[in-house]
Formats: sequence, C-alpha cells, structure tokens
Amino acid sequence: MDTRVFWLKNEYGVFSAGGYRQLSPEEASRRLLGPVASGGLAAGVLLRNGGRLHVETASRLEYATPECGSVPDLVVHDQAGDRILEGLLADARQRPGEKGDEGDQADEGKQRDISVLKTSADPSGHRYGCQEDYLVARRGEFGRLADILIPFLVTRQLICGAGTVAQTTRGAAFCLGRTAGPAVNAKKATRPLIKTRDEPRTTPGFRRLCVTVSDPAMSETTTLLKAGATDLVLRMAEAGTVPPSLRLTLDNPVRAIGEVSQDITGRALVRLADGRQISALDIQREYLATAKVLTDRRGADAVSRRVLGLWERALDAIGSGNLDAVAREIDWVIKYRLIERYRAEHGVPMSAPEVAQADLAYHDISRDRGLYYELQRGGAVERTARDIDIFEAKTVPPTLGRYRQAG
Repeated sequence: MDTRVFWLKNEYGVFSAGGYRQLSPEEASRRLLGPVASGGLAAGVLLRNGGRLHVETASRLEYATPECGSVPDLVVHDQAGDRILEGLLADARQRPGEKGDEGDQADEGKQRDISVLKTSADPSGHRYGCQEDYLVARRGEFGRLADILIPFLVTRQLICGAGTVAQTTRGAAFCLGRTAGPAVNAKKATRPLIKTRDEPRTTPGFRRLCVTVSDPAMSETTTLLKAGATDLVLRMAEAGTVPPSLRLTLDNPVRAIGEVSQDITGRALVRLADGRQISALDIQREYLATAKVLTDRRGADAVSRRVLGLWERALDAIGSGNLDAVAREIDWVIKYRLIERYRAEHGVPMSAPEVAQADLAYHDISRDRGLYYELQRGGAVERTARDIDIFEAKTVPPTLGRYRQAG
C-alpha cells in the first residue's frame, strides 16, 4: 500500500488513588466521564477529534484514536487521548463525592482522589491491553500474512514492551510486558493475537488488521517504533519480499509470549514448529535486516529512517547489555532503569511494596504526579510530538483522515 491508515485503542485502569482500588465500570463512568456521558457509555462517546471513549464491562476505560494517515499523527493522537482523560480527571477531582459510590460513602461531599493508569497490568492481576489497527489490502491469504507477522509480534516486545514487575517461577522479576498471552490458538481464537475485520467506510478491496498482542506505551518514541516497525513488516508481506530466513513458524506462539517477556536480554530460545530453537533477539534481527533491504530498494522517508535507526540501536543495546543507547526512548528500558535506581538507593528487593507502587506510578497519566512525566519534565526521555500539536489534536481530527466527527 502506498498510504497506510492507522488506529490505536488503549485500555486504562481507573483507581481510587492511594490504595489503588479498581473502580467498577459504573463508578468509572460516573466519576470520570459523567460530564461527557450523560446517556451512558455502552456505545461510547464520540469526540470532536474523531476519537472515541467508552467503558467496557470489565472495568476497562478505552480511548480509540481517530484514523491517522501517518505514524507521527498516530503518536500525536495517542498522546491527545491521555490529555483528554487528564482533563476529565482534573474535573472529577473537583466534584464532591456522590451517594452510591461503592466503598466511598465516607467520602461524600469531599473531592475525589482518583487515578488513571495507562498500564498493561496491575498487582491485582487485572490485565490491560492495546489494540493496533492497520488498513491492509484484502487480496492475499490471511494465513500467509499471519505466518509472517506472528513471530515478529511475539518477539516485538523486546523493542517496545511497556515493562512490568511480575511474579514468575523465580519470584518477582522485571519483565518486558504481559507475561502471558490469551490462552488460545494464535490464529483461531476468541481473542487471537491478530484478526481482521471489514472496513465498510473505505473503498472495496481493503480490510482492517487488528493486532491485540500489544502493550499501552507511555513513551512517544516507543509508540513510533511499535507502529512504524509493524508497518514496515506489513510492507514486506505485501511486496512479497520475505526471504527464506523469515519463514519462521513458532511451535506455540502463546507460550513464547511469556518466554520472551521474562528475558530482558533477548537470548532465551523459543521453539519453532520444525524443532529448531532461536532467540527473540535473532528473530528481530532477521526482520530488521529484511526491512532495511526493502527500504533501500524502494527508498525511505524520514519516519522510516528514524524507525529503522531506533530499531537497530535497540537490538544492539540489548544484545550488548549496554542499555544506555536507548535509555531515553524504549519504554521498558526507561522504566527498568528507574526501578533499578530506586532499588539501589533504598536497598529493597524487586518484591518490595515500594517497587510495586513505583511500577504503577510510572503509568499515571497525570503530569503532576506520574513518574514518566517526572522524567519528561527533567528532560530524561526523548519525544517525537510537540505539546502544541497534542493540544490541537484533542479537538481537531488528523489532516489525512477520510472522515470527520462533527464539532
């Protein structure tokens, strides 16, 4: 495809701050989204920028970006969703408590102290997700596309995982992302790793590819890498330029997600269907090498060059064990180094409650107290978007979108 269309859907946890008690869907709707959801959130609230907000039955607050015609636009509108929710959160904190709020009757008449976290998991065992959607041509066999994509997506967490402290068989450990995927077959499942659906609002011959094996990202550069690298892999598949070295079929993709997640060095071996074993790092290097050949042949724009450069630096840094080269750009690396600094200063193990608290606070979307935004204010993380563009994207649809939401 000459022009790709992108969407991103992030799930957020809404909590009573302090103890981080997860709110029910009704509480989340009433407390946070009351001003924009007077008619309820079952069908979602359409926003002026073309995006959508709704609360799912499993206490999942979700923001879906409008369709975006470029990866940088996607990053801007992903960040705009955080800022929209931050504004609603500020309003909610100023409104007194209401009768009927579960567990908070004592707070009636007081300001509400709640938090919104853009996270992949919390200590209570709740998991949150991120769905990426890409417009792809309908032609071609889905099974072939899945065979090309699944090894890339399973190992992609090595370069764009959100990072989480999780309980493993060896105790509390820092993992790249979610430690287990859907307990189902990778291609045929109620919640598969990838799926397609019709896209009725476009010209015939196209469909939407949905990627569910993804983590919400705080880092703008991580979102850029995640969507940009996936776009390049899709272009490989569409161009039919996949070499024999990329004809990899994982023996058990779901199990491999956990195996890859629990090894931040990328060297843990995953089993292929033919009995061979290969590391996540080597799988990613094969995809990167093919992407570079494709862009050399067809030419690369500024975004592709930045994506390829960051992709290569990330793999080199992980392979060498020297994470300094991507310590400002890759979400899990930023978070890992933050937690390791805290542990070194205070002499606490990974299982300490303070570490679990920091693990959550990193994902707080409030810029006045979230740990990621504390790093951003200190100039410790790279950015790809300007604040003025993010502010505008709260109410203005992307330039290249095919359809608009009424203002």
